[in-house]
Formats: sequence, structure tokens, C-alpha cells
Amino acid sequence: MRSVTPVLFRAGCPDCRGRFELAAQALRLVIGASSRTTFYSFTCPACGAGVRKPAGERIVELLTGGGVSTLRLHTP
Repeated sequence: MRSVTPVLFRAGCPDCRGRFELAAQALRLVIGASSRTTFYSFTCPACGAGVRKPAGERIVELLTGGGVSTLRLHTP
């Protein structure tokens, strides 16, 4: 059997300005009907703040490909 290397995503917190790497399980992706309602979120491991950032097409592609849990608010 081959071992699978977990995917890590680089992220930053706008509150404490911390920079870190997060596993896919630490992120949530929400895909809405528009760019305003498509975003990813996580809890900052440094300060505990809830962080929400917009997700364009490339970010959506990277996060879904990396196994991030996704909630679709509309059907394609």
C-alpha cells in the first residue's frame, strides 16, 4: 500500500496576522450562487477567531481537490 501525504493549505488570520498551515479537515468551503456567496472559513489556531475569506474559481478547485468539506448552496 502507498502512504498518502496529507494536503496542507497555507492560511493567514486578519485578526492576529498569524500565518500557518491547515489540514483539509480544518477548513470548510461554501459554494454559493455568486462570487459573493462563495467562501472558505476556518478557526485561527493562534487566536481562535473565526475567519471567512472569498473563494474564487482557482481556490475552489484547490480546496475541493485537497479534500476540504464542501457545502453547496445551489445546484450547478
